[in-house]
Amino acid sequence: MEEKVVYSRFKSVCVFCGSSTGKRNCYRDAAIELGQELVARRLDLVYGGGSIGLMGLVSQAVHRGGGHVLGIIPRTLMCKEITGETVGEVRPVADMHQRKAEMARHSDCFIALPGGYGTLEELLEVITWAQLGIHDKPVGLLNVDGYYNYLLTFIDKAVDDGFIKPSQRHIIVSAPNAKELVQKLEVGLEQKTPSFFSLPFLFLFLNLGLGL
Repeated sequence: MEEKVVYSRFKSVCVFCGSSTGKRNCYRDAAIELGQELVARRLDLVYGGGSIGLMGLVSQAVHRGGGHVLGIIPRTLMCKEITGETVGEVRPVADMHQRKAEMARHSDCFIALPGGYGTLEELLEVITWAQLGIHDKPVGLLNVDGYYNYLLTFIDKAVDDGFIKPSQRHIIVSAPNAKELVQKLEVGLEQKTPSFFSLPFLFLFLNLGLGL
């Protein structure tokens, strides 16, 4: 019996996630499940290039399934985030700014798995870029067992108190599992209108050193 292929409107997905696996098995399971969902939809993976933590799990799942993996990592982090054998293509870059710019350039949408400060920083930056009109790519939270509930509550509070426009609350979507999240991102893409700005503006901001 042939495996059913689910075709996507995306070609590649950027995944932000922790260089740790966390203390609960559900986080590891979610990373592997996301990798398998990307394979099922014939989607390439773009990620931070590490071989440890959730980064390692999602990249290995995509690679095992025959998917293309592109890891982008600053040279200064290679000794910290790469242990043992890497999978797919690993592209060293000069610094964190270039890493994020390259990850954005090679991706059609963004997904955040559970993670720490680095994951949040990457996630919030691409949300800010969308808010400013620099890109119009969908952004999703894989809210594993309610991991991001407090972040979503904070965003809703910022909307209620007038710091985020209600229309900008929908920049980010969330779901408890990979399949549902990718489906939501696909729907969000259908509803997007072309942005006045584009990725060249992103690189202009970064090249000028204007941190967004």
